[in-house]
Amino acid sequence: MTVMTAAAIEEFLDEVFPQRAGTIEGVGEGRATMSLAIEDEHLRPGASVSGPTLMGLADVCLYVAILAQIGPEPMAVTSDLHCRFLRRPRGDRDLIANARLLKLGRRLAVGEVQLFSDGEEAPVALVTATYALPDAD
Repeated sequence: MTVMTAAAIEEFLDEVFPQRAGTIEGVGEGRATMSLAIEDEHLRPGASVSGPTLMGLADVCLYVAILAQIGPEPMAVTSDLHCRFLRRPRGDRDLIANARLLKLGRRLAVGEVQLFSDGEEAPVALVTATYALPDAD
């Protein structure tokens, strides 16, 4: 069950994680979608979006999907993240991230994020990650 809206999550993140990148486009049952307007600072030589930019957006997007399910929790933290770069991410297109929770337990959340260059059908990267969740007491 979704317990936070996209607007509520944005407000929470403005307070506890203002340095994050990206805009929440929507949240749903075990899902989140975010976008990132690509600027020069996100590019590596060859006008491709950099790996750290891809991984950063994926990490935040999965955090948003988790927050939508568990509520405002600043201490849910990434404990593992794997990124598979599939194709060149275009530097002239926004980046889109679609996160999906695979497991939400008491102590761990596991999910995957597909990243796309806006307007492209094939993903540019696939990220799988695990978040450690704090004790509920």
